[in-house]
Amino acid sequence: MDHFTLIDGVMHAEQVPLPAIAEAVQTPVYVYSTATIERHARVFCEAVAGCGNGTPLVAFAVKANPNGAVLATLAKAGLGADVVSEGELLRALHAGVAPEKIVFSGVGKTAAEMARALDAGIGQFNLESEQEAEMLSAVAAARGATAQVAYRINPDVDAGTHAKISTGKSENKFGIPYDTALAACDRARAMPGLQVRGVAVHIGSQLTDLAPLEAAFGRVGKLITALRAAGHDIVTADLGGGLGVPYDPAKPAPPSPEAYGAMVRRATEGWNVRLMFEPGRLIVANAGVLLTRVIRVKPGVTSPFVIVDAAMNDLLRPSLYDAWHDIRSVTPRDGEMTATVVGPVCESGDTFATRRAMGAVEADDLILFATAGAYGATMASTYNSRPLTPEVLVSGDRWAVVRERPPVEALIEQDTLPDWL
Repeated sequence: MDHFTLIDGVMHAEQVPLPAIAEAVQTPVYVYSTATIERHARVFCEAVAGCGNGTPLVAFAVKANPNGAVLATLAKAGLGADVVSEGELLRALHAGVAPEKIVFSGVGKTAAEMARALDAGIGQFNLESEQEAEMLSAVAAARGATAQVAYRINPDVDAGTHAKISTGKSENKFGIPYDTALAACDRARAMPGLQVRGVAVHIGSQLTDLAPLEAAFGRVGKLITALRAAGHDIVTADLGGGLGVPYDPAKPAPPSPEAYGAMVRRATEGWNVRLMFEPGRLIVANAGVLLTRVIRVKPGVTSPFVIVDAAMNDLLRPSLYDAWHDIRSVTPRDGEMTATVVGPVCESGDTFATRRAMGAVEADDLILFATAGAYGATMASTYNSRPLTPEVLVSGDRWAVVRERPPVEALIEQDTLPDWL
């Protein structure tokens, strides 16, 4: 469910007409709905309530949408943060996320990032290699600190998702092999500055089937039993995120959060741990749209090209993953058309949809790409010297720019010339 609806023939974000935002901010622009963010966070938290010991930690995957206003909205709702860089850590802290609710994941943590996270007092590091454990031990010991850690295991489970967002197969770079986890935890226990407290798993993103998740969780449960038999005090289990969202309305809907929660209760029965979750896309994807204006409609050999002012540098997912985003007219006209929707970047890959059946549009019309609140603005670039896309947050009948569009001159001013030019 989202809060982007037609009211009197005009698409609104909650109670704000999208043309008003386009007029004030210009296009392209990302627009987020507070009501949708809050609802999705609440639904997920309710779905996993009662799983494991105590209240589960729901740590939003900051990489999905690191905008400060979005993070502050989620922090206010009681969520923690899953971060994968120092920058994401600082964004989460600045937005008001409690340090003890922050989990630091990622395969390439540097010593400087580890030190920053230790000083902040974060809740847990998810280790992804024994070499990383050794580095964190040295950093923590030098500071007289103890890092709470969990090893992320690679369960060698095929998530059945796109190859570029699969993370749980043996050939993926994430985590340590399942068969080496017990020995790795034994070695980490002997290292100064580390306290092994849990295990973690995350097998991929945009999952549309619960079976791979349940299989991975089954392996986690067996590992917890083995670790405890070896004398480890395992008190947490991070089950990651990855539950899919409906991008293409013609395809079956992914499992609901309620179905996911029921599976988690079944799979984790008897574990006797506090559970952690890292939802990202599920919380914010349907809470955002990319609003863009049609520059012109160009005739084509097989179908016309609808050329819009948004481009692959603003929304990379279609070019990177062949991802589908529903295309909607902000002020729908009568009739339909089949068209290829493209941006102005000089790449053939700057294509949002190929021969897509859609509502008829003309030059200067506003359209939107739906379900763009996750992995949209966060993956944007300045390719072709195009400024980063601004972001707007709506709440009821109010709205605010929560990231400005920088002037092109700011891009140029970042360059410096050497003294021989």
